[in-house]
Amino acid sequence: MNNSPITTSIFDLFKVGPGPSSSHTIGPMKAAFDFLERLRQQPEAILKTADSIQVHLYGSLSATGKGHGTDRALVAGLLGWQPESTDPTALLALLKDPNVTYPVRVGEREFAVGVADIHFERKKYESPYANTVVFRLADGETTLFEEEYYSIGGGFILRKGEDTAGKTAAEIPYPYQTMKELKTRLYDHQLTLEQLMLANEMALTGWSAKEINGRIDLLLDFMHKAVRRGLRHKGTLPGSIKLRRKAPVLYQQARGLAQSSDSFLIFLNAYCLAASEENAAGGIVVTAPTSGASGVIPGLTYLARHHFHYDKTTLRKGMWAAAAVGFLVKHNASISGAEMGCMGEIGTASAMGAAFLTYCAGQPIDAVEAAAEIGIEHHLGMTCDPIGGYVQIPCIERNAMGAVKAYNAFLLATAGTPANQKISLDAVIKVMKATGRDMSTKYKETSEAGLALSATEC
Repeated sequence: MNNSPITTSIFDLFKVGPGPSSSHTIGPMKAAFDFLERLRQQPEAILKTADSIQVHLYGSLSATGKGHGTDRALVAGLLGWQPESTDPTALLALLKDPNVTYPVRVGEREFAVGVADIHFERKKYESPYANTVVFRLADGETTLFEEEYYSIGGGFILRKGEDTAGKTAAEIPYPYQTMKELKTRLYDHQLTLEQLMLANEMALTGWSAKEINGRIDLLLDFMHKAVRRGLRHKGTLPGSIKLRRKAPVLYQQARGLAQSSDSFLIFLNAYCLAASEENAAGGIVVTAPTSGASGVIPGLTYLARHHFHYDKTTLRKGMWAAAAVGFLVKHNASISGAEMGCMGEIGTASAMGAAFLTYCAGQPIDAVEAAAEIGIEHHLGMTCDPIGGYVQIPCIERNAMGAVKAYNAFLLATAGTPANQKISLDAVIKVMKATGRDMSTKYKETSEAGLALSATEC
């Protein structure tokens, strides 16, 4: 377990950017942008000698990077694009012609970068993380400047040798590493969950409560725009699978069955599929906590807003509960499919969604913990085995299933006495980490086993 307190911002966990994958699209784009900034700090003598920029992908980035659009994201980052401001149509247009190169401007130099400069390496590479990308400024076969980055899930990146220490415990008013510690802080200081989380967020960002609340509202707006776009857009998703969008059809069915007891679930499925299909199409989504799992929270929050008629204040409270669970998983296990399999993505999103629903309903922290624990418990061991490396099958439907499990976890946690729950959230996160460690690499976002091999005709 990480021995430092949790210092993740809610706006790092929930990030706006293009699909289809936070670890394979947003992370590499951010890494490429960072490398570009560091290139610009290099001595002119080195830049004059160089003749190319080479990019080498390893692990899951290599295995499924093509299907996830990693190569396009890398070029975009080297061109100076940022995830939150990227035009998804322009991103999808990159590298369509393998003969086209793109000018990367560094000082007085311009380097042409294209398909030939991005290498999907199949050889084993010693690295502390499954998703590794190495950038090299080269003169022929000679490396003049090099940086190595790790995409660790949810669009988070680390640079080799970088000091990752954030705020210290002394700088955060209510430090915690586990749910047990979080609950102790709440009880000792007589705080609500949203009060504690907001105080820590203000210390981390330096922003006012009003500004933070406004930014959370904006995140929800981005999520709900993705749902609405997905409910409108019909047709076939990009890629060789030729998968047809299902959300608009489900939505119309739900509207036609408005008086049926099944309509509630059909609406929820439609909302989750809508956001997930937008992600698969490379549209703008919100990592929640990853792009591959970006349908669960948007679907549930859209349902809460339009069916339960929760106001903005209630939705914000729920978002803090979801963030608390996401922080705990990221800190003590991982939200990366390449590290944990799909339990790290959909499992975490489902637990976050269960916490969101429970806290929105006015339930205490014990019930929030129980709901999140149930959400993770019933995703343990779930593989990440996307067909063709695309975030489509089984990923899109898996978002809808994760949301339904979140709702059921909420019901189970609030039907009895939460204190009677035998397994704690901290315990199940430890189990999650151990399960991910023991899981074969074939089942962790490499498309080398499982469903990925069940439909090769795609």
